[in-house]
Amino acid sequence: MARRSVAYHRRVSGLVASRFARNVVARASWNSFVLWRVWPGRTDQLLISPQELRTADATRAAEIYAGRFVFAGKIVTCHGRSVFLLDPPSEDWEVALLGFGWLRHLRAADSAITRANARSLVEEWLSSQQHASKTAWRADVLARRVISFLSQAPLLLSDTDGRFYRRYLRNLAREIRYLRHTMLTAADGVPRLQVLIALCYASLCLANHARHIRSITRRLSEELQRQILPDGGHISRNPSALIELLLDLLPLRQTFAARNIAPPPMLLNAIDRMMPMLRFFRHGDGNFALFNGMSNTPSDLLATLLAYDDAHGSPMASMPHSGFQRLDAASTAVIMDTGASPPPNVSQDAHAGCLSFELSSGTNRIVINCGMPTSGRDNWRTFARETAAHSVLTFSDTSSCEFVALSAMKRLLHGALIVSGPANVEAYRENLPDGVLLTASHDGYARRFGIIHRRAVMLSSDGSKIDGEDAIEAAPGASARMGNGDFALRFHLHPAIKASRLSDARGVMLVLPNRDVWTFETREDKVDLEDSVFLAGSDGPRRTAQIVIRQNARQVPSIRWSFSRSTGGVAATTARRNARREPELPL
Repeated sequence: MARRSVAYHRRVSGLVASRFARNVVARASWNSFVLWRVWPGRTDQLLISPQELRTADATRAAEIYAGRFVFAGKIVTCHGRSVFLLDPPSEDWEVALLGFGWLRHLRAADSAITRANARSLVEEWLSSQQHASKTAWRADVLARRVISFLSQAPLLLSDTDGRFYRRYLRNLAREIRYLRHTMLTAADGVPRLQVLIALCYASLCLANHARHIRSITRRLSEELQRQILPDGGHISRNPSALIELLLDLLPLRQTFAARNIAPPPMLLNAIDRMMPMLRFFRHGDGNFALFNGMSNTPSDLLATLLAYDDAHGSPMASMPHSGFQRLDAASTAVIMDTGASPPPNVSQDAHAGCLSFELSSGTNRIVINCGMPTSGRDNWRTFARETAAHSVLTFSDTSSCEFVALSAMKRLLHGALIVSGPANVEAYRENLPDGVLLTASHDGYARRFGIIHRRAVMLSSDGSKIDGEDAIEAAPGASARMGNGDFALRFHLHPAIKASRLSDARGVMLVLPNRDVWTFETREDKVDLEDSVFLAGSDGPRRTAQIVIRQNARQVPSIRWSFSRSTGGVAATTARRNARREPELPL
């Protein structure tokens, strides 16, 4: 225990030191900003405006015109005051406001009133900058604002007078210069890439910044090579990072072409590798599997991105660098997390869900992970990252990853980073005459409990049955210290699934929305149906159910289970199981 404690504190100290160095740079940058904002700069010339791929809703323009700003689940009504002088209800709301992505809704309305409203709001921002919080000048927020101002320039500069034109471009040039000066303060992962993308846009779109094209392109290429893994996944192992980055990288590729400048090979290569990953994570209903920070799938954005996919092929079966496996047979799909924890600096949203899987049949998701809430809800976010929120084995009511625990440290590090987790994850797949067998193991519990979790999943060739086994084994060279040895095996169900436990308590009948019936069964173990929560819904958390099997590793080190599609639908299955069925769980 002492060695574990020392290792834990050593890792946390390393993260704190890295964060402290970034804070020093940020303070120096903020002091230079005081001098920057009084320097007027010079008027630039806009050469081109990049395309905006994010979906716009013209009906939201009326809300904004009425002074109602709805972001991140919060509503703020201005009542005649400047929205930029009001206290933000949450950090997520403030980030959305100061990123100015909402300008696209005003552009979608395409009227003289909305154009005038957009210019009026931007002028309010330009006049109130001296009162803005430090959030407004955070590198990732500033990068999003620069991209928004460049892509929405046609909305703001159409039919405007020379005074606003000069003031707008002068301010934009100053913000770009400040962003270039503070890029080192950007958090690792997606925020750092977004800063480089914004600077790359600036060098292509503004005449006075063209001299930076070569240097910023080189830095972007280096960062893409570091963050985009060989199989197309992101270093954070978060599927939503792919959507967020492609929405900016695809227009950037088009902007290079519009300027008649060859895009850097690393940009083209990264896009080509990332696009197949979109299909890899998709279930039959179009939603992404819920791993490592993935929340509700933005179906409109995903459809837009898939329109750029020239391959249109079937998803790949294995993503070894990202650490995911996919089993497909007929209309059945199993997607499983078989990867180690991401590097600590990009683990703000990573989950302790190693070896968890999701199961879908056709357009119906059956087994899921709980997912991440769309915004806010910090208490739910903490739970969503724990092993118990995933369809996998939880040993001794402990997550397979250790997170930064102290509140002060979490505030300093801007999140509960993963300090330690599965480091040695093995995965093997084998094509058999009757189907595909996937065997995987992880050592997330080895240091604390001296055990290895091993999971085997086999999908039949016709997609009608999934056989599985979860086992607890002693870790090589580890002393026996598994405590009381209790563990729980969980399978969280999608809210659309109606679950009924069979009377022998060793199985559960699952009725899908299309009236198909699947049955979960174990050989000897008692099965319980308990409450769970689906956190990745667009309408907030929803109650659902989970199948739970509790055992003791000292007495029963392995559990065999299966999901099988029943023939004949609900009526036939009910007739066969009627004598064994218990009352349906109310959802």
